[in-house]
Amino acid sequence: MVNIASRGSFSGKIGFIMAAAASAVGLGNLWRFPYLAAEYGGGIFLLVYLIVVVTFGFTLMITEIAIGRKTGKSALGAFEEFGQKYRFIGILQTIIPLIIVPYYCVITGWVMKYAFDYLTGSGSELSQSDFFGDFTQFSLDGVLDSPFIWFILVAVIVMLAVSRGVEKGVERISKVLMPILLVLLVGLCVYTFTIPGIWDGLKYYLYPDFSHLSASTFLGAIGQLFYSMSLAMGIMIAYGSYMKKDVPIESSVRRISITDTSVAILSGLLIVPVVYVFSNGDMVSGPGLMFETLPSVFGDMFGGNVIGAVFFILVLFAALTSAISLFEALSSIIIDRWGLTRRKAVALVLIAVLVLGSLSCFGYGPLSGIEILGLKFLDFFDFISNSILMPIVAILTCLFVGYILKPKAIIDEVEITGEFKSKKMYVFCIKYLCPVCLVLILITGLLSFLGVYTI
Repeated sequence: MVNIASRGSFSGKIGFIMAAAASAVGLGNLWRFPYLAAEYGGGIFLLVYLIVVVTFGFTLMITEIAIGRKTGKSALGAFEEFGQKYRFIGILQTIIPLIIVPYYCVITGWVMKYAFDYLTGSGSELSQSDFFGDFTQFSLDGVLDSPFIWFILVAVIVMLAVSRGVEKGVERISKVLMPILLVLLVGLCVYTFTIPGIWDGLKYYLYPDFSHLSASTFLGAIGQLFYSMSLAMGIMIAYGSYMKKDVPIESSVRRISITDTSVAILSGLLIVPVVYVFSNGDMVSGPGLMFETLPSVFGDMFGGNVIGAVFFILVLFAALTSAISLFEALSSIIIDRWGLTRRKAVALVLIAVLVLGSLSCFGYGPLSGIEILGLKFLDFFDFISNSILMPIVAILTCLFVGYILKPKAIIDEVEITGEFKSKKMYVFCIKYLCPVCLVLILITGLLSFLGVYTI
């Protein structure tokens, strides 16, 4: 068993909640959730999402945090603690952030570029239909018009934050950025209420359309959890390993879930009605929504440059905190595995991020002619991590805890600080509900890629 004091730890309950919530709140909340809410009937999707958060999401997060705290180790070492034959689960949990954090830093670099341009008065250029394509394809002139420069800047900032340690780096930055993020988000939502015609957009977002209630609605909501709650990436296991024994797990997870879900719903409240009003409800997901549709919308709004600047600063803070958590998950594995100092560990992670991230960054420009399974590097990394590896890791974790380790081991860890009020629901979810749903998510992800079925 590893002494958590020798590895660093969060200062207490508030520090842990803020760091974990900051990790969970990221690009998934801001560019995927609004699209899914609009696609699947507004209010009915919100209701379904809340249901899966308090069952499915709650169960997986409790499990990962408890495993981390019980073993005092990050993902790889945590599963080794239970036996060498389970080491492969930890290896998969290590591969996922290694794949994600490089391209996540590339996307965060795009966000930083947009925030910079809005702040320096160049926001009108961002609303041009061909700007984003030209930017990512390296077709613009000037050093600050290169996505590679912004990618490197983000990677270095994240590295410096993680090198400061758990409490002085990860926790302290989360405590600063999360409140600012929430204030900016609420402020923007309040502003949108003053836009003429916005109430039609609010109705479109909030009114439950039961005709959209189907298996696809539930699968879409469950799939969103991976993007939104930092699950199956080794992050929550690492954060759990930094969690002190006197911090209650159950109530902490509830607060993290509430914060993350609130940000997702508020993001939808901000984005969906505005797009509905200014773009006739023409919603797209991912980069198209963030870097093309919204700048176009801001260009048509009164005070759009100011709103655009505030919005992309908000997105930047969310993206940075998630990138920091991914970086920390990898660093903690290296520290545990090879006993390196934190600075050496983060330097190694930085090298890996720069190498793999360069493929994603140049994949739309100089390396655009190279594809894997018909996908650009970034799209391939996103597909293999989110649609394949994450569901597999979550399935393996559920089966391991449900039938090998047994739920009692997790329940005992949670009950160190008091009664586990939801333990009956937890046992049902970890043994039956979650594995079945995860298998469906994995199958539909593969079928979607093959063009056979679309969630």
